[in-house]
Amino acid sequence: MEPRSLLLPRHDGSAMVVGGPTTVLDLGGLRIVTDPTFDDPGRHGFLTKTEGPAVSEERLADVDLVLVSHDNHADNLDDRGRAFALAAPLLLTTTSGAKRLGPPALHLAAWDSHTLRRPDGRELTVTAVPAVHGPEDGERDPDGEVNCQVIGFVLTGDGLPTVYVSGDNASMRTLARIARRFPVVDVALLHAGAARVPGRFRERALSLDSVRTAAAAAILGAPVNIPAHYTGWAHFTEGRQALEQAFDDAGLTSVLHLVDHGTWVPLKP
Repeated sequence: MEPRSLLLPRHDGSAMVVGGPTTVLDLGGLRIVTDPTFDDPGRHGFLTKTEGPAVSEERLADVDLVLVSHDNHADNLDDRGRAFALAAPLLLTTTSGAKRLGPPALHLAAWDSHTLRRPDGRELTVTAVPAVHGPEDGERDPDGEVNCQVIGFVLTGDGLPTVYVSGDNASMRTLARIARRFPVVDVALLHAGAARVPGRFRERALSLDSVRTAAAAAILGAPVNIPAHYTGWAHFTEGRQALEQAFDDAGLTSVLHLVDHGTWVPLKP
């Protein structure tokens, strides 16, 4: 572990978007990092990273849990992010991703749960929820997945806000299913950005566009909505201005918490 002086001070009950999809959640005395991407800008195969993280992985070395929605794409798990995830005490990801990554990765299928002990003796439950990484009518692979297997996560615990982490989900139908299973969501961490890749699904969005991000906030009814995954990679096609406009058009500006990367957001409004 890094010397205490180098570690990012904890802000329990808060979240910070570090860059791309990568977010720090300090919740219930635990530090959780989602979809870690810490590489410098540059090419990653057919994807191009345009911005580095606001916080380096060395400052997050005291992480308790890493959540990876999918390991297939560098914008959700780049090289340094992969090394960070595999050095964590616990990594939760998809069934196929856990096989590729190996220990300490544990797999969760949709609706499966894993429980962690919190420092105060109570528990945090992580439930995997479904996600569709592209248009609902997109061509599906033999396993029934669009693009690749992806999951989101719902974090619950006694005395804690219920937090939904979308992963790269573009499906309103899937969001409605999650809202029925979890009728109270206090915080939604939503992967936005309208990711598009030439030649894939007629270049329709592979993640939430800005209008659908606002719609997701309405479906879930969360009082705190934190967009991530909208800047830092060249294939993200809708940024901060489009998100602000979409939430304003929907009359939902009051529930949008869109701040500069590296800024803490309280998980209670």
